[in-house]
Amino acid sequence: MMEKFDYAEALKELENIVVKVEDPSTGIDDIDRLIRRSDELVAGCREYLRTAREKLEAL
Repeated sequence: MMEKFDYAEALKELENIVVKVEDPSTGIDDIDRLIRRSDELVAGCREYLRTAREKLEAL
């Protein structure tokens, strides 16, 4: 079973990623991994918002 997407947690994780990417001590390999993770989170947020909008429009 797929885990329910937590929008608030995704936003927190994205904020943490920004801090890490902006930190000069973060290595390029870590930045690459963080950027890939941020892409996943942004896609999840977009899908969550699209679904929420569709539910609201259906009311």
